[in-house]
Amino acid sequence: MSARVVLAYSGGLDTTVAIPYLAKMTGGEVVAVSLDLGQGGEDMESVRQRALDSGAVESIVIDARDEFADEYCLPTIKANGMYMKQYPLVSAISRPLIVKHLVEAAKEHGGTHVSHGCTGKGNDQVRFEVGFRNANPDLEIIAPARDYAWTRDKAIAFAEEIDLPIEQSASSPFSIDQNVWGRAIETGYLEDLWNAPTKDIYAYTEEPTLGNAPDELIISFEGGKPVAIDGKPVTVLEAIEELNRRGGAQGVGRLDMVEDRLVGIKSREIYEAPGAMILIKAHEALEDVTLERELARYKRLVDARWSEEVYDGLWFGPLKRSLDAFIDSTQEHVTGDIRLVLHAGSITVNGRRSNHSLYDFNLATYDTGDTFDQTMAKGFVKLHGLSSEIANKRDREATN
Repeated sequence: MSARVVLAYSGGLDTTVAIPYLAKMTGGEVVAVSLDLGQGGEDMESVRQRALDSGAVESIVIDARDEFADEYCLPTIKANGMYMKQYPLVSAISRPLIVKHLVEAAKEHGGTHVSHGCTGKGNDQVRFEVGFRNANPDLEIIAPARDYAWTRDKAIAFAEEIDLPIEQSASSPFSIDQNVWGRAIETGYLEDLWNAPTKDIYAYTEEPTLGNAPDELIISFEGGKPVAIDGKPVTVLEAIEELNRRGGAQGVGRLDMVEDRLVGIKSREIYEAPGAMILIKAHEALEDVTLERELARYKRLVDARWSEEVYDGLWFGPLKRSLDAFIDSTQEHVTGDIRLVLHAGSITVNGRRSNHSLYDFNLATYDTGDTFDQTMAKGFVKLHGLSSEIANKRDREATN
């Protein structure tokens, strides 16, 4: 049986040249699979046709925008998914969805291999390949950039050798990955940690100092899911798109960080994710109102662990599934409205309301009508600190 390689196809230079290259290296055929994840830019029909023109025997384009929003972005909102307390997992949550559709395409089109364009030093190779092995371990995996030491220079030379028409955008110094949840930029002059990012690298966000008037809005949630903006019902996808637009206009969601990669190296990454940052900030604010203290404390630990599992490519792992079950169980009362202001790159929450709120005005107020019994506090404070008081007394006596 001849090889049939199912390729995760972006439409860019590297994966376009990979089509004839994989056919040559395997002696088989290539099926290109492209997903519309709300990344914008080029028309997906043009992407489909380019794959065919480059030698693919099949070119499949899948509109996965709502699926991505509902099944991957929404769990990230519920988990307040932020790797290293900063990064909203822009690329990490898209890879398991791409894996799912590549494995399905392999089954439908008789694929024997799956292929991706990742290098050997990044996180995405792990996310793709662990996913492939979880979903169908019988599929062989080919990673040209890693397995064949495939560089951009080699890709261009090979394209010229076989007269493959390619876009001369190869001069771009950056590696960019984007979807509706956000945009990731790396490499080029950004690899020098002292170099500040220039304005030209941003596409989803305006300059924060542009001087736009503040934008106040209300996000409504039901069970942890965003369901309306300013009272207008929205799907999860529509919520992200609307907040990308409004947050982007205010320069909200820019991030410049040094990231601890799974492979053991540190990497400088630039992100812009206005919708993601706004939704997570609003969701956290609503949880502050609706989750009981001990549950909230523990959930913050779970959220951090969930983010690490997803970042590390273990979306399909048993721990991630169990953490999902816990997180879902915490969302029953995360229903209500959060009012916030977007301005000059900042997100400021200034209003909260919920029928499930645990905030009791009469207990919290310092004015007349206060129902908190302050006479209980003296004994509570003494008992709370009693164990450390005893320990400190012992240590003082030991030094005398």
